[in-house]
Amino acid sequence: MEFKVNKTEKEWKEILSSEAYRVLRQAGTERPFKGEYTDTTEQGVYSCAGCGLELFSSENKYHSGCGWPSFWGELESAKILKKQDTSHGMIRTELVCSNCGGHLGHIFNDGPPPTGVRYCINSVSMKFTKT
Repeated sequence: MEFKVNKTEKEWKEILSSEAYRVLRQAGTERPFKGEYTDTTEQGVYSCAGCGLELFSSENKYHSGCGWPSFWGELESAKILKKQDTSHGMIRTELVCSNCGGHLGHIFNDGPPPTGVRYCINSVSMKFTKT
């Protein structure tokens, strides 16, 4: 798949921390309850740590208790890509940044109204900007 932001693996390794590289570029998962934004309640916008594309508003964030930042909806402009993930013996829907292809997390059908979905996102995949 071709993305607007396209870098070599060497370039990604130069701009991302080793943990961000492992998650964003190798579809890793950070440890639950350890991420920087798991319990953040401040108002602002969450952007892709790889390319800066705005993904989520704090208005859509909620505490799900799952150990990762959770959102019930994305910013319309994010256009997050959804693809089937069959790793680890499960069938899930992976969330990928539409701008750079970075792995963000997964989406599940156990979220609150109004959407009923839970965007389960790795903190290290995002940068937060207060508004």
